[in-house]
Amino acid sequence: MTRAYTIHTEREQLLPITDAVRKLVKESGVREGSCLVYCPHTTAGITINENADPDVARDLLLGLSRAFPDRSEFRHAEGNSAAHLKATAVGSSVTVPILNGELLLGIWQGIYFCEFDGPRTRKFYLQVKGS
Repeated sequence: MTRAYTIHTEREQLLPITDAVRKLVKESGVREGSCLVYCPHTTAGITINENADPDVARDLLLGLSRAFPDRSEFRHAEGNSAAHLKATAVGSSVTVPILNGELLLGIWQGIYFCEFDGPRTRKFYLQVKGS
């Protein structure tokens, strides 16, 4: 089962999408398998990290901005090379195991859509496989 989702983003943000993933896993009826979460954009990504304290998402964005600042030496005409670097570092997908019809996430883990070049209208895809 594969499903596309559309979201609207701000300039830079980590949007929690765990609830959408859990809902699709439940709808799929898969008891054991995996769920792929995929972002088809080059200036956005997908990650798993702590979902209990919103300051973690803020700190991640701050850390990525410090690790990948905008630089005058960049040649990409759109002026969003830093966003491409952040998206490459974060990655475009995660795969989460499913056991007994539930995502095998840690107690503090959540799944995030990571926007590095908004505001934009974005898509992400979920694919559930298993039995």
